[in-house]
Amino acid sequence: MRILVSGASIAGPVLAYWLTRHGHEVTVVERSPVLRKTGGHAVDLFTPAMEISERMGVLPRIEALATGTTRLTFVREGTRRPVTADVTKLFVAASDRHVEVMRDDLSEIYYDATRADVEYVFGDSITSIGDDGGVTFENGAVRRFDLVVGADGLHSNVRRLVFGEVATTFVGAYLAVLSVPRELGEPGAMTGHIGPGRSAAMYGARHLDDARAVFLFRSPELACHHRDVPRHKQLLREAFAGLHPQVDEWMSYLDSGRAFYFDSITQLTQDTWSRGRVALVGDAGYCPGPAIGGSTSLAVLGAYVLAGELAAGADHEAAFARYENEMRDVVHRSRAFALGMAKTLIPSSRLGVWGLTRGAQLLTALPSWLVRPLAKLNSKGVRLHDSMRVRDYEVQGAGVPAP
Repeated sequence: MRILVSGASIAGPVLAYWLTRHGHEVTVVERSPVLRKTGGHAVDLFTPAMEISERMGVLPRIEALATGTTRLTFVREGTRRPVTADVTKLFVAASDRHVEVMRDDLSEIYYDATRADVEYVFGDSITSIGDDGGVTFENGAVRRFDLVVGADGLHSNVRRLVFGEVATTFVGAYLAVLSVPRELGEPGAMTGHIGPGRSAAMYGARHLDDARAVFLFRSPELACHHRDVPRHKQLLREAFAGLHPQVDEWMSYLDSGRAFYFDSITQLTQDTWSRGRVALVGDAGYCPGPAIGGSTSLAVLGAYVLAGELAAGADHEAAFARYENEMRDVVHRSRAFALGMAKTLIPSSRLGVWGLTRGAQLLTALPSWLVRPLAKLNSKGVRLHDSMRVRDYEVQGAGVPAP
């Protein structure tokens, strides 16, 4: 089949890779004129996404570009003594296999794994999708595809065109990431400040030519468009006023022209991710909430499952239904996990801030051999993303599971 995928970030290239392995002809259209380099935050790949990446042959490159963060140090608002935790033990609790990697690096790795076999069209966007498979674009000529997949993120254009407005849940918080000079961050370490309803942290990585400041804060839902950057900067300054002079220094780079990301932490709560010839994958269909719900690993798994189910039968509507059934439980659990994680990561009281930092200290004080067995007692909590199943799908014509 000829399949059009909208979005060249994470889910799009992973989906394109597996679709081509199953014998389909794939085109990926991306609004950005080049592969996006947004300067965003680091993302986590847990065991299922690590396994899928290994099957794609890209895991060694991903691991080579890992951030390498091993130490976490925070100062609670109103105190002077820093609280330090061992990040490696925190992730041992969460996953048997894990890597933290910059989102831009991961996107480029998946793109490189597909660009020889996939047609990429940059600087264009879908404007309409017909029932007969006809697709119109902002800049390109009308083309016809058998299927269209929206892999274009939380603010998906494909979802808007096909589903209109869908149900969402505002988690009650916002996330911002700012690129700052490299010397402000320390490779292998994250340092920051935390108070009731807000936290700011700085980290670097050995291969980056900058460092990243990441901000999380609680708030009622704010009136601002997701592309209104001046308003985003104003809101960020207001939210972090008075936290600490070091945070003020970080935010002094807001008007320096450096990469900046800001968005609400919002869940998509619709349970149907297909209609006719069109399906949604990753954040476009079931974002559990940026930075708190394992959305990157969920997107990698969803792309793999969608391609596999399309390969398992000629009827795309039946394949879409199987894809939804396969993903629904883990999506629901990711949503519930994210709601709890938002409350944990951004405590609303001083007691909550103390509990968060003290809990991290206590966990990292445990011997390594004890951390993972204790965590495995609760697959619905911290081990959720390791519990996602990776099925074997036969590569079309090969008669053997995908490597």
